[in-house]
Parts: sequence; structure tokens; C-alpha cells
Amino acid sequence: MKGHIRARGKNSWTVKFDVGRDPITGKRLTRWHTVHGGKREAQRKLAELIHAANEGTYVEPTRVTVAEYLGRWLAHARSRVAARTFERYEEIARKHLVPALGGLRLAKLAPMHVQAYYADALAHGRRRRKDNHDAPDAGLSAQTVKHHHRVLSQALRQAVRWQMLGRNPCDAVQAPRPVRRDMRTLDHAQSAALIKAADGRRAYVPVLLALTTGMRRGEILGLRWRDVNLDDAALSVAQTLEQTAAGCALKAPKTPRSRRTITLPTLTVEALRRHKAQQAAQRLRLGPIYRDMDLVCPAEDGNPQSPRALTKTFQRLAAEIGLAVRFHDLRHTHISHLLLAGVHPKVASERAGHASIAITLDVYSHVMPGMQEDAAKRVDAALRKALDA
Repeated sequence: MKGHIRARGKNSWTVKFDVGRDPITGKRLTRWHTVHGGKREAQRKLAELIHAANEGTYVEPTRVTVAEYLGRWLAHARSRVAARTFERYEEIARKHLVPALGGLRLAKLAPMHVQAYYADALAHGRRRRKDNHDAPDAGLSAQTVKHHHRVLSQALRQAVRWQMLGRNPCDAVQAPRPVRRDMRTLDHAQSAALIKAADGRRAYVPVLLALTTGMRRGEILGLRWRDVNLDDAALSVAQTLEQTAAGCALKAPKTPRSRRTITLPTLTVEALRRHKAQQAAQRLRLGPIYRDMDLVCPAEDGNPQSPRALTKTFQRLAAEIGLAVRFHDLRHTHISHLLLAGVHPKVASERAGHASIAITLDVYSHVMPGMQEDAAKRVDAALRKALDA
């Protein structure tokens, strides 16, 4: 493909080049760009444009701003992701990405703009409260900014698919590296203390299920009796409860691996039998007020129990016995206990509903050193026994 430059004014050049032929008429297609700077900059820009045209990555510039584009992308994403995920996308775009990058034209967005935003967010990204304007600047965590990077990269990847960008600027940007936090887990004595403290309270069954199955909070609150087989000591994870600004809603598990069957220990089976009888009595007491949705862990009136309400109830319970843990840490506890007991990581991964065994091995790598030592001892013992025979 060909092109040339022509002086337009002082330090201003017109770059003219071919982008191929119209597939219908066969006429040659020509494009023009204005370049500000010296002749060398104009020549360099011409070479870049001709190379992009040859590679098929040339995209004709538009006057769409980053803010306008993010609005279009959010409208596109709304029906393609879970409601809670969309709320998070919208919040990140409205509170962070648009104020920082929204005024730029999408076609002019460069890696240096994105990298500068990440640096500023890490240093000053936390918003001051309206009633405390004198508070010092605070930065967002590396984990939070990395999430912003994922959302922006996903949005710009769609712009490439829509041929509004030739390449994704985020591909040339280094996202922050979060420092991995130490995982908080309970030992068996602490787990027993927590179960005893919860006994007789509404949080008892959710706590017991989390500690003995590793189910997520939403999975526990979305569990139905029809998905529980007490005779076979097993349950199926078939739906999950999600809380959004619009309220609570039941939905399918996020990934195929999340949809799974989990065997139950007898301790949990016995507790569920008692709980089912107590729930039936509660339903008779409330009569028509009770809304029977077949949920194992509903609110008092049978409606779905708010995940946030369960979290607050659990926090009070844990504080009473001096434990500084989150409800999600009960899931970590169960998986860690499995691995420490010598259960194969693949079994632990399937029980947890992880997308792959690699996730289990990565997240719970802190448990592996003890397993390695135990494996070495077993190999040593077996070989010595054989050698001494």
C-alpha cells in the first residue's frame, strides 16, 4: 500500500495513504490524517498507518470519547453478566474510569494514559467522605486497581471486536501486583467452639454446612430441600442466591464446575434432619404468613435470607467467642482440613467447585509443604520396609 505526506502549515502535516479497495466497487480507498510536529514524526506516522492497513488492524478514528464508549459497552454487558457483576462494572466505570479517562477520545487512548491512571489510583484513588474534606489522600489497594484493570481491559477488548480500536491499550500496561493476604482458617478446636456457639441459633446450619462442605455463602442460602438427599448423605449445588441493589435473586451457579454433588458427614446429616423438623413446625406456626420456597436456610418467614444479614449475624457470633474470621473463611477452613488430612487435591477441588485443580493448588499452596513432608516420610517408610525384608 502507498501513501505520502504534504505540508499543511507550520509543524502540521497531512498524511495520505491507501487502505485497500472497496470490495464492491473495486475503487481505491484513501484516508487522511493530520500530524502535528516535524516531518520525521509525519513520516513515522505514515509508516505506522501503512503497516496497520497491511496487517488489517487499521481502524478509522472516531470522535467517541472513553466515557461515551463505556456507556455503550455497559449497555452491551448488562444482559451478558450476572446482575451483581454488572453493578460492580457500572460502579467502577462511574466512580473511577470515567472521571479519570472519560474525557479522552477513545481512538487517542494510549497505554501511558492507562498506566498513569493506575499510578494515581494507587496513590489517591480512595474518595474522601463528604463530611471530611480535610482528610489526607488515600490510595486504593493493588487488588482493587487490578480489578479496575480487568474491567477496562474487557471493555476495550470489545472495542477491538467492534473495530473501534486497532489494539487494546491495556495489553501494553502493567497491572498492579496485589500482595497475597494470609488466609485465615480455624483449627479443629476453634471449629468445634464455633459450632457449639451457633447451636440453637439461625446461623447454626449455615455455619455447619460451610465447615463440613466448603459451600459458598450464596450456595448455602440458595440450597433447596429437593437438592438434599439425607438417605444418601449427599446434596447437589444447583442454584445460588445473589444480592443486588434490586434485592435478592436465585440464579444458576456461575460455572459448570460450581454445579456439583457433595457428600455429607453424618454430623451434618443428623443436624439437617433436626433442622427440617424444626422448619416444618415453624411453617405450621406462621401459617399463611410463611412463604414456602423449599429453601434449607431461609429467613424466618420462608423468604430468601439476605447474604449480608447472614454475614452480620455470623460476625456477632464469631466476636462472642473471640474469633476474627469472615464467613468465607469457613470455606477456606474446610478445604485446608481436607488437604491436611491427606485428601487428594483433585477431590478437594471438586468438592469446592473450583474451575480447575490448578486453582486449588495455587490458593492452598501454604498447606502443601506439610503434605510434601508427609509424602516423603511415607515413601521412606515403604522403601525401608521393603529393603529390610
